[in-house]
Amino acid sequence: MEDGMKTQLVSAIQLQEVELHHKQKKGPEQSFTVEEAVETIGFGRFHVLLFVIMGSSNVVEAMEIMLLAVVSPEIRCEWRLEDWQVALVSTMVFLGFMLCGVLSGYVADRYGRWTVVFGGFAWSAYFSLLTSFAPSYGWFIFLRSMVGCGVAGVSQGFVLKTEFIPAKYRASLLPLATIFWMLGSMLIIILGMLVVPTLGWRWMIRLSVAPSVILLFLFKFIPESARYNVSAGNYAAAVRTLEKIARMNGAALPPGRLVESVVTERGSWRLLLNPPFRATSLLLWYSWFVASFAYYGSVLSSSELLEKNLLCVTDAGRDHDVKHLHLDGRCYCIAFAMNDYQTLLISCLGEVALIPINICLLNVIGRRRSLTVLQLVSAGLFMMLNICSTMFGFTVLLFLLRSLVSMNFNVVYIYTAEVYPTVARSLGLGFCTSFSRIGGMIAPFIAQVLMSQSVVLALGPFAIACLVCAAGSFLLPIETKGRPLLQNS
Repeated sequence: MEDGMKTQLVSAIQLQEVELHHKQKKGPEQSFTVEEAVETIGFGRFHVLLFVIMGSSNVVEAMEIMLLAVVSPEIRCEWRLEDWQVALVSTMVFLGFMLCGVLSGYVADRYGRWTVVFGGFAWSAYFSLLTSFAPSYGWFIFLRSMVGCGVAGVSQGFVLKTEFIPAKYRASLLPLATIFWMLGSMLIIILGMLVVPTLGWRWMIRLSVAPSVILLFLFKFIPESARYNVSAGNYAAAVRTLEKIARMNGAALPPGRLVESVVTERGSWRLLLNPPFRATSLLLWYSWFVASFAYYGSVLSSSELLEKNLLCVTDAGRDHDVKHLHLDGRCYCIAFAMNDYQTLLISCLGEVALIPINICLLNVIGRRRSLTVLQLVSAGLFMMLNICSTMFGFTVLLFLLRSLVSMNFNVVYIYTAEVYPTVARSLGLGFCTSFSRIGGMIAPFIAQVLMSQSVVLALGPFAIACLVCAAGSFLLPIETKGRPLLQNS
């Protein structure tokens, strides 16, 4: 009996030694993270598709925002509006954007980016179409505020796009999104040129809804963010998405299995104000405020200066000398002339003209210093609009100003998407876009109301805000150039 027990004991020891030797020979189990998978897959066909479809969301957003500049003279005429009432239209759009910005960010972090972006498309298209049937000014501003709420959801597409792009390509690809914004701005201006004089502003809005409807069908080709799926614990969906991208790009996933920690606290505002991100969040909120304030200030100021002929132009024609006075003040009906549409079109081209410089700045001096430089130069150009010049000179200044404020907006988008972790990226962007819309709400009252009293007083606040923001950007504590996207804090 004892001999049998000894034999069994020796056999068990030998079996353990064999298993131990096998494990040592096999080595530790291989694994990879989403960041490693995205970098290994690299850039390919999927990213071209992603760039085109998600970039087209910028077309929709730009059309809805630029529509305000084109339609303002028409509704002023139809409903006999005062300056402050015209300005209130833009303010209500940005109010809807502000209120829904944080909400859309929270929902995107909790329940996914794809759902929020798709819902934003459908919502903004529906209420934009309803706007064209508005029977009164009150209904018009209410429906436009609902459009702003939908556009807040569409803006989360930038996060969805960023989370799929490898780190070394972000500084080159993300600035190119400005091309789609320019196309949207130009499309609504061309619609204004062709449709408003013949069919009226209502048909212009109806036709402008078409891109949103098309995108609703194309959006099925874009998957949910793998980074979001991992943070939510849905590893199977993340792996399926990464495998699909790898097949489209003709690449393979890293060996092993996907490993990432599951985070229970997603979409919490506390993460934005934790010590690692507190200073960054506070400075970013002001940077976003100024980015929107300066951008829409430049758009609406140019529209107002052209509409009311307030420019100091040395080679003014007969039409420019007419200051459009009515019996007891400003004329209600001052429609855009064809050359006014052409000037707006040329200024839109400025949004993409300096993209190579923007890409160079991002890759050479980084995100923080790029913001500082762009804001300083924008401040100078705002004040230069007060200088008497030829119409060509004004067009060049407006062209450069639109280039710089657009570049600044693009860089602050990129920095925000890169600096926050996946568990709070959409919420961080949502908070930032909400603060930016406060700037958008204030800009119309300066660009469209104060402009009638004094061009210098109207342009001064934009220049001062850019100067102060340049100092804040210089003090940002985190540089994201070349840094991988964080999964959690």
